[in-house]
Amino acid sequence: MRTAAILTLTFFLSGLPLTLYAQDLLSPTGDRAQQQEEGIASLEEMYGEEPEEISDPIEPFNRAMFWFNDKLYFYALKPVARAYRIVPEPARKSVDNFFSNVATPVRFANSLLQLKVSDAGTELGRFVVNSTVGILGLFDPAKDIWQKKEEDFGQTLGHYGVGSGFYLVLPVFGPSNPRDAVGQVGDYFLDPWVYMIDEELVYRGIKVYDRINALSLDEDTYESIKKQSLDPYLFIRNAYDQRRRAQIEQ
Repeated sequence: MRTAAILTLTFFLSGLPLTLYAQDLLSPTGDRAQQQEEGIASLEEMYGEEPEEISDPIEPFNRAMFWFNDKLYFYALKPVARAYRIVPEPARKSVDNFFSNVATPVRFANSLLQLKVSDAGTELGRFVVNSTVGILGLFDPAKDIWQKKEEDFGQTLGHYGVGSGFYLVLPVFGPSNPRDAVGQVGDYFLDPWVYMIDEELVYRGIKVYDRINALSLDEDTYESIKKQSLDPYLFIRNAYDQRRRAQIEQ
């Protein structure tokens, strides 16, 4: 019973709804540091408040899940992340670099699946440099040569013409759609941690730590969205759709 409760808790924490996604809203392709420097004002200019022909037939359900994720963020996730900021920022950035380096196979495989050979080569080159010169990925010296290529299986499906379908807010995992939800399953099987860690509880613990560490580096992006948007639900819905379209069209 105790183990089941712990597994449930770590599953919920591992998703980090809204928050890590919100970190990427300022630019569909820019890195996190640049996004934070540009400021939240860029959000209104890039996405606006009005959704653009987004199918949302289950809006009542989606709004309920949005509310749930919002409360989970403010009452559980962000307090933990803020407390974790006691760890010096350079150390937290190194941890973030490490987890990003380990996730290279997801980006590499999806680049290959989309026949983006150059991008796959970039990811392979980054992995070799960061794993050696960057001391097992704790540092990112490769960024001076190559920019990371964000690719996932949802983008791969979109690349081959699979439509997004209707808008869907998943409990815990946040903004999505049927295509991207299936994509998350595909990326799970490309995740190296799945094959390196036999114990589910340990695996979930590692994923939770990764997410909490990443959230600790965020400069309250989601809070800014909440303050500046008349309807944060509509804003997130519109921003998610446009960002995913931009990623697929690259």
